[in-house]
Amino acid sequence: MSEALSEQSVVVASKDQVSCELAGEAAVLNTKTGVYYGLDPVGARVWQLVQQPRRVSEVGQQLVVEYEVDSQRCMSDVVALLEKLRSEGLLIEVREGVTA
Repeated sequence: MSEALSEQSVVVASKDQVSCELAGEAAVLNTKTGVYYGLDPVGARVWQLVQQPRRVSEVGQQLVVEYEVDSQRCMSDVVALLEKLRSEGLLIEVREGVTA
Protein backbone atom coordinates (compact mmCIF):
# COMPACT_ATOMS: atom_id res chain seq x y z
CA MET A 1 0.00 0.00 0.00
CA SER A 2 1.19 3.52 -0.64
CA GLU A 3 2.10 6.06 2.00
CA ALA A 4 -0.45 7.31 4.48
CA LEU A 5 -2.60 10.22 3.43
CA SER A 6 -1.77 13.65 4.78
CA GLU A 7 -3.72 16.90 4.82
CA GLN A 8 -1.79 17.92 1.69
CA SER A 9 -2.63 14.74 -0.26
CA VAL A 10 -4.88 15.27 -3.26
CA VAL A 11 -7.51 12.55 -3.63
CA VAL A 12 -10.33 11.69 -6.02
CA ALA A 13 -12.91 8.91 -6.30
CA SER A 14 -11.73 5.96 -8.37
CA LYS A 15 -13.17 5.39 -11.82
CA ASP A 16 -13.78 1.75 -10.82
CA GLN A 17 -16.97 2.53 -8.91
CA VAL A 18 -20.54 3.65 -9.30
CA SER A 19 -22.55 5.32 -6.60
CA CYS A 20 -25.93 6.79 -5.82
CA GLU A 21 -27.60 8.74 -3.04
CA LEU A 22 -30.17 6.93 -0.91
CA ALA A 23 -32.09 9.11 1.57
CA GLY A 24 -29.05 11.26 2.38
CA GLU A 25 -26.69 8.32 2.52
CA ALA A 26 -24.62 6.85 -0.31
CA ALA A 27 -24.30 3.38 -1.78
CA VAL A 28 -21.06 2.72 -3.64
CA LEU A 29 -20.29 -0.32 -5.78
CA ASN A 30 -16.71 -1.25 -6.53
CA THR A 31 -17.07 -2.50 -10.10
CA LYS A 32 -13.82 -4.49 -9.93
CA THR A 33 -14.77 -6.50 -6.85
CA GLY A 34 -18.58 -6.33 -7.01
CA VAL A 35 -18.73 -5.27 -3.36
CA TYR A 36 -21.21 -2.62 -2.18
CA TYR A 37 -20.36 -0.08 0.51
CA GLY A 38 -22.75 2.11 2.48
CA LEU A 39 -21.86 5.59 3.71
CA ASP A 40 -23.76 7.52 6.38
CA PRO A 41 -24.76 11.14 5.64
CA VAL A 42 -21.36 12.59 6.62
CA GLY A 43 -19.54 9.88 4.68
CA ALA A 44 -21.84 10.59 1.73
CA ARG A 45 -20.86 14.27 1.90
CA VAL A 46 -17.17 13.33 1.87
CA TRP A 47 -17.92 11.09 -1.11
CA GLN A 48 -19.55 14.03 -2.94
CA LEU A 49 -16.53 16.21 -2.24
CA VAL A 50 -14.01 13.72 -3.65
CA GLN A 51 -15.75 13.34 -6.99
CA GLN A 52 -13.26 15.98 -8.14
CA PRO A 53 -9.59 16.03 -7.08
CA ARG A 54 -9.26 17.81 -3.72
CA ARG A 55 -6.73 18.18 -0.96
CA VAL A 56 -7.65 16.22 2.15
CA SER A 57 -7.45 19.50 4.08
CA GLU A 58 -10.12 21.04 1.82
CA VAL A 59 -12.50 18.17 2.53
CA GLY A 60 -11.96 18.56 6.28
CA GLN A 61 -12.35 22.34 6.17
CA GLN A 62 -15.63 22.05 4.28
CA LEU A 63 -17.02 19.60 6.84
CA VAL A 64 -15.98 21.84 9.74
CA VAL A 65 -18.01 24.66 8.20
CA GLU A 66 -21.04 22.51 7.38
CA TYR A 67 -21.20 20.49 10.60
CA GLU A 68 -19.64 22.88 13.16
CA VAL A 69 -17.34 20.16 14.45
CA ASP A 70 -13.91 20.38 16.11
CA SER A 71 -11.39 20.79 13.29
CA GLN A 72 -8.78 18.42 14.74
CA ARG A 73 -11.30 15.64 15.35
CA CYS A 74 -12.86 16.23 11.94
CA MET A 75 -9.53 15.99 10.11
CA SER A 76 -8.65 12.81 11.95
CA ASP A 77 -12.00 11.25 11.03
CA VAL A 78 -11.75 12.41 7.40
CA VAL A 79 -8.28 10.93 7.00
CA ALA A 80 -9.46 7.64 8.55
CA LEU A 81 -12.45 7.46 6.20
CA LEU A 82 -10.38 8.32 3.13
CA GLU A 83 -7.78 5.70 4.09
CA LYS A 84 -10.58 3.13 4.39
CA LEU A 85 -12.02 4.11 1.01
CA ARG A 86 -8.55 3.90 -0.53
CA SER A 87 -7.92 0.46 1.00
CA GLU A 88 -11.18 -0.73 -0.59
CA GLY A 89 -10.14 0.58 -4.01
CA LEU A 90 -12.76 3.35 -4.02
CA LEU A 91 -10.38 6.29 -3.75
CA ILE A 92 -7.08 7.14 -5.32
CA GLU A 93 -4.40 9.47 -4.09
CA VAL A 94 -3.42 11.82 -6.86
CA ARG A 95 -0.17 12.96 -5.24
CA GLU A 96 1.35 15.12 -2.56
CA GLY A 97 1.62 18.84 -3.09
CA VAL A 98 -0.34 19.11 -6.35
CA THR A 99 -2.89 21.86 -6.39
CA ALA A 100 -6.36 20.51 -6.98
